[in-house]
Amino acid sequence: MTSPQLLHTQSQIEFSRAKRLMPGGVNSAARAFGAVGGDPLVFESGQGAYLFDVDGNRYIDYIGSWGPMIFGHQFDPVKKAVHAAVDRGTSFGAPTVAENELAELLIEAVPSVEMVRLVNSGTEATMSAIRVARGYTGRDIIIKFSGNYHGHVDSLLVAAGSAAATLGVPNSPGVTAGTSQDTMVLRYNDVTGLEAAFRSHGDQIAAVILEPVCGNMGCVIPTTEFLNSTRALTEQFGSVLIFDEVMCGFRVARGGAQERFGITPDMTTMGKIVGGGLPLAVFGGKREIMEHVLPAGKVFQAGTLSGNPIATAAGIAMLKSLRDEPPYEYLETLSQRLADGLTAAADSAGVEHCLQRVGSMMTLFFHPGPVADWDSAARSNTAQFSRYFWGLIERGVYMPCSQFEALFVSAAHSIEDIDHTIAMATEVLANF
Repeated sequence: MTSPQLLHTQSQIEFSRAKRLMPGGVNSAARAFGAVGGDPLVFESGQGAYLFDVDGNRYIDYIGSWGPMIFGHQFDPVKKAVHAAVDRGTSFGAPTVAENELAELLIEAVPSVEMVRLVNSGTEATMSAIRVARGYTGRDIIIKFSGNYHGHVDSLLVAAGSAAATLGVPNSPGVTAGTSQDTMVLRYNDVTGLEAAFRSHGDQIAAVILEPVCGNMGCVIPTTEFLNSTRALTEQFGSVLIFDEVMCGFRVARGGAQERFGITPDMTTMGKIVGGGLPLAVFGGKREIMEHVLPAGKVFQAGTLSGNPIATAAGIAMLKSLRDEPPYEYLETLSQRLADGLTAAADSAGVEHCLQRVGSMMTLFFHPGPVADWDSAARSNTAQFSRYFWGLIERGVYMPCSQFEALFVSAAHSIEDIDHTIAMATEVLANF
C-alpha cells in the first residue's frame, strides 16, 4: 500500500510570503525544515491530537508545540481560563492574585523549589538563573554540556574547547569571546570529564546547568552515576546545580525529571507546560538563593509582561488539571505502545536504530545506539531520518523536523492514533 501524496500548495504560497517578511520565513529556527529539506508546513488550527494545515490536511501531531500540549490542542480548561482572563484585561504591569496562585501550584508540585520568579520564555529563565547563581556564589564559571540547549543566551551559545576542562568558544556570530569565556562545555554523561573540571576549577565554578532529560539532541537519558556525581560535586565545591526542566518539567512526571530520578537540584527552570502553551516560564529554587533576586536582594531581573494575567490563567488551569486528573499512567501506556511499535517497524525493515524514551518523550535514532551524548547522537543517519520524516508527513503524521528533537505523546492521542502511526512508520521504513 502506498498512501497518496498530500497537497501543500497553500503552505508553499504562505511560506514564500513569509520568507520576504522574516529571516528564513520563520520566527524560530526550530520551525524551519533545514535538517530535513523542503519547506515547512503552515498550520491553521489544532484540535486534540491533530493539526490542520492551510491546505486542509490533517496530521497526528507528535510535536505538541514542542511539548506544552500535554492534554492536546484546545484543552477545554485552558480555553475557558484564557477566555475568562481576557474579559478581565490583557495586561496590568502590576501584581495579581493569579501570580500567587500559579507560584503556589509550582512550589507544591516541585519540592526543590521554595520560591519562584515568573518570566516570559525559557531563554529568559535560564539566563536569569545563571545570573542569580553567579550573584549568590560570587563566582564566574558555568558548566554546561554539549547537546544541551538552554535557549539563545549568549553565554550558553558556546562550543567545546580543545579539551574537556577548557573554557568554551562562541558558536554563533554576534556572541563575543568575552561573553563565552566563563562557560565550560563538557560531554553529557561523562563523569570523568566533570570530575576533572572540578579538580581544575572547582573554587571558580558558580553553577552546573543541564537538561535532566535531553530533548534537544534527541531524547538522551542521563545515567544514574552522572546525575549522582553532578549533585555530589556541586555540593562538595559549593556550586549551584541548575536543572533546566523547561521541556521535561511536568512532562516526564508532575514533579519533573527530578522527581522521576530522585535528584534534588538547587535551582530549576521551567516553561512550556507551566504556561499552558502561552509564553510563560519560571526560574526558582532554594529560598536562600532566590532571596538574592531584586528587590529582595541585589541581582537584577525584571520584565514588564512577566506574570501576564492571560498566561498565568492558562498555567493555573494546566497545573490544576495535572494535579486533579493526572495523565501520566495513560501517557506511559501510549508511549510504550508507540515505542514498541516503532522499534518493531525498524527491526522488520532491517534499519539500524535505537529508540530512547523517558515517559512521553522519545526519539527513534537512526543509529545502532546507545546514544549517550552529542558525539554519539551526531553519528545518526540524518539522510534516513529525512526520508522517514517526509514519508510520515505524506501519510498524515507530523513528527519533529530533526533527528535531534524529541517527540511528545499527549493525553489526547488514542490507541487508534498510536496504531495508525505505527502502521504508517512500518510502511515508510519498509521502503528504505
